[in-house]
Amino acid sequence: MKNYLNFENDIKNLESELENLKDPYNESGLSKVDTNKISNLQNEIESKLEKIYSNLNAWETALVARHEDRPKAKFFIDNLFEDFVSLSGDRFYGEDKSVISGFAKFEGKSVLVIGQEKGEDLETRINRNFGMMRPEGYRKTIRLMKLANKFNIPIVVFVDTPGAYPGVGAEERGQAEAIAKSIECSMDLTVPNVSIIIGEGGSGGAIALASSNKVLMLENAIYSVISPEGCATILWRDPKKTLEASEAMKMSAKDLIKLEIIDEIIAEPIGGAHRDRDLILDNVRSSLRKNLNYFSNMSQDEILLHRKNKFLSIGRSKGFVSNTNISDNLVMKMSLIEKVKNYINKYKNNIFFTMVVVLIFFALVLIL
Repeated sequence: MKNYLNFENDIKNLESELENLKDPYNESGLSKVDTNKISNLQNEIESKLEKIYSNLNAWETALVARHEDRPKAKFFIDNLFEDFVSLSGDRFYGEDKSVISGFAKFEGKSVLVIGQEKGEDLETRINRNFGMMRPEGYRKTIRLMKLANKFNIPIVVFVDTPGAYPGVGAEERGQAEAIAKSIECSMDLTVPNVSIIIGEGGSGGAIALASSNKVLMLENAIYSVISPEGCATILWRDPKKTLEASEAMKMSAKDLIKLEIIDEIIAEPIGGAHRDRDLILDNVRSSLRKNLNYFSNMSQDEILLHRKNKFLSIGRSKGFVSNTNISDNLVMKMSLIEKVKNYINKYKNNIFFTMVVVLIFFALVLIL
């Protein structure tokens, strides 16, 4: 049974009529199939889908990103990669089923795959905690990212979460510290890491795994610091003001590509990724191949520098800051006095160095 969003009622009625026409059996028995009417209905459905999905507002885009039938991380992992070996546990507390991770082959090359998994039905969603990772999940991914870095294996991440799990147990086990460590680990990698936001990219739960060389985003996905409902509740004390919140946060792919927060938009089939899974699979495969090949001839230092410059440059040209005194190479310039201070602070615990500094100081006093 298909699931429809509230702005797809016309599509629902047309597709219901189409299914009845395709069924040669009805209450009066066998009837003739009207192929011309079927063809016309299919064209009308495609036309309406194109019209609706080319004019989605920010809140409607969020609803599409959360669609029940939308392809999840497990779907992409099962169909894009070969020889996937799932690895579990953080070696501190336990296993977090909201994230799938392990080593696999992508077109014959080894990669580490990490995917935030929401689940396909109620039972699996509860089991996967609706894609909301706990501290042990982030610590598991940190462990595997360090392992991939050690053996020079690229990392591919599928981001799809409303946010990190905010439960008491998670906070007691160090949720904030785990997220911070995950961001730090992602930024320090010397292997290429590519993140693909396939549905929701919510809050620190997403950025913990999306601090990557390349951040890709499906056309109808969202990426934001907080959910629209949460933003509306905080700013207007009215959770119904989701449209205003969604537009203010600039969380759609077309807004984020303009702000240069993401690097590429992966096109979806008309009507959303759930309407043609084969096509979205081909589009993701093509984009992933292109972006991994981009780093094939880069050294480890170049990959690290690429990632740092990418994040340092966000907001410099098309963000909220129009002017900046930082040079194009993003290297902060220090005066001679600042360099001397930094040098002294670096070696201040060295006894020999301290004695030399004291002798130089007394010599200068005597000379002057």
